[in-house]
Amino acid sequence: MTLMMMTFLSRKIALLFLLLLALQAQAIQLLIPMDEEGQKEHLKAYGIAYYALERGVEIEWLLNYRGGSFLIPFDEKLKLECRIRNVSYEVIDDATASSIREAISSPAVNQSIVKLETAPKIAVYSPKSKQPWDDAVTLVLTYAEIPYDVVYDREVINDLLPKYDWLHLHHEDFTGQYGRFYAAFRTAPWYIEQKREQEALAAELGFAKVSELKSAVAEKIREYTIGGGFLFAMCSATDSYEISLAALNVDICEPMFDGDAAEPNYQNKLNFDRCNAFENFQLVQNPNVYEFSNIDVTNGRKIAEERDYFSLFEFSAKWDIVPTMLTQNHVQMVKGFMGQTTAFRKDLIKSDVLILGEFKAAGEARYIHGELGMGTWTYYGGHDPEDYQHRVGDPKTELELYPTSPGYRLILNNILFPAAKKKNQKT
Repeated sequence: MTLMMMTFLSRKIALLFLLLLALQAQAIQLLIPMDEEGQKEHLKAYGIAYYALERGVEIEWLLNYRGGSFLIPFDEKLKLECRIRNVSYEVIDDATASSIREAISSPAVNQSIVKLETAPKIAVYSPKSKQPWDDAVTLVLTYAEIPYDVVYDREVINDLLPKYDWLHLHHEDFTGQYGRFYAAFRTAPWYIEQKREQEALAAELGFAKVSELKSAVAEKIREYTIGGGFLFAMCSATDSYEISLAALNVDICEPMFDGDAAEPNYQNKLNFDRCNAFENFQLVQNPNVYEFSNIDVTNGRKIAEERDYFSLFEFSAKWDIVPTMLTQNHVQMVKGFMGQTTAFRKDLIKSDVLILGEFKAAGEARYIHGELGMGTWTYYGGHDPEDYQHRVGDPKTELELYPTSPGYRLILNNILFPAAKKKNQKT
């Protein structure tokens, strides 16, 4: 090979190398769109965001931009992970990313950017034994491939909650009345076994009754929230937790639940000041009724399934950062779904509580949020966003059939919420 040919080849290789560097310099951002048209796997997209945070990558959450999209520094492993999980993505250059940021910063648009920095450590409060119902949060965390730990009464009483940033309360009864399933299921093997297990656990932990254990657990969860924890609850865990807080040191359980009579006039002994969300509610005192109180609207609700939708409020993205994060979605109207606790009576909600989603015509709030001490709480009515009327023993929802579910997206917004910079968490 002549010297001239070698020089020519060297120059060509150098040019190719420079061209490759230029292309890499341009393609430095990964945009994960979250609008209806641009994303085919909304739920797994949250898992990609969590995966990036786990690897120490800072994310920009583009609030109200294309359904709450994510902007992430380009990484080949991240791009490959998107392909493996079937998550839609766009590779954009720095100039395009800068123009997006500039457009979002305009006072004329209701959009903003929140930095997500660290992957929150997640706990789900749930019994270790299998229950005859499924929990929407554990279903979607598993589907999105977001890791979590299961904790229950033993871990809570032993003060392990501060290890976690975010706590979900599984379908649970914090009043010690075993879910108010007595009338329909007291002879069912699962009910008998659940009662036996909980009584044994209460005794092991030094409590005379399950109701006393659950009250102590509720107090520990309250302390966790005051100390800066992020609390999320769905279905019966919402109102039964509130009732437990209000009924501290008050026996509201009938003999079939705890072996002795409820104390007289217990309704008038409730302390609503201790509740996060509700006040002036009335307990259902007949133990054979499958309902805790009038907080929930399920009984007497006459809304056809095809008309059962709730609307998400639109908040100021530049000023109301927290509620804007919690309501990110690709639709404003979300399909309703029932549960033991389906939705909350608006006239029983405290005045300082933020209503994030409501069925206004029916006077129902479906999705609410508030602060407690240094922490926050969020309640979401209903049991499973893609199973309209989930019953005990029904098969679990297969989320592969609902990869873009707006109702499930609201759960995952709460998962990423603790990852945001603290300075942005203001309402």
